[in-house]
Amino acid sequence: MDDAPIATADGTCAAGEFVWDVVLWRRGRADVSACLLAATAASWLLFYGPVGGGGGYSALSLASDVLLLLLTVLFVWAKAARLLNRPAPPVPELRVSRRAVDEAAALLRAALDAAFSGFHDIATGRDPVLFFRVFLCLWAVSIVGSLTDFPTFCYATGVVATLTLPALYQKYQECIDTYMRFAYKNLRMYEMVYERLSMKCFVRVRDLVMEVLKDP
Repeated sequence: MDDAPIATADGTCAAGEFVWDVVLWRRGRADVSACLLAATAASWLLFYGPVGGGGGYSALSLASDVLLLLLTVLFVWAKAARLLNRPAPPVPELRVSRRAVDEAAALLRAALDAAFSGFHDIATGRDPVLFFRVFLCLWAVSIVGSLTDFPTFCYATGVVATLTLPALYQKYQECIDTYMRFAYKNLRMYEMVYERLSMKCFVRVRDLVMEVLKDP
């Protein structure tokens, strides 16, 4: 067995920097970000928006039709080229390199480790600020999910939110952090008030039960 590391640090860092450059619209990657955002909006309009929403056209049917047409054309071209002694269709031999798979696996592993670490910190009460942020995000997702369908929600969260929210947060980070700290302080205050009221109610109920039990 080969005990070599799955992915090199240089390749992982390069891939991660490229992804963050695209997400944050920086270092000359803004054109890639804009193309992804435009392609997402166009595909949603084609499949689920007013352009193609009423015709019953879906992404699965489009992919199958395109692949069927492409394979049919290439197959007929190859057979005709053999019969007529013509050059075969220029189809490259497509292979996925191990480096690309290793880099994708390393990025996925890092993302899952960060998610599991955050979940553990929230579940054990170690990071209240992270809990408040996750609470707000899940609450917002719940509200948006109740107002739209699942495909539109996936399009919005999968690409649109990824290409807009991190860039906006980086640009207005100080203002957002200020409001987050203010909201966290208010949440802590309400939590303390709730704990005091709960303790007072518990003490009163306990005293009432003890009095009832003491009476003959």
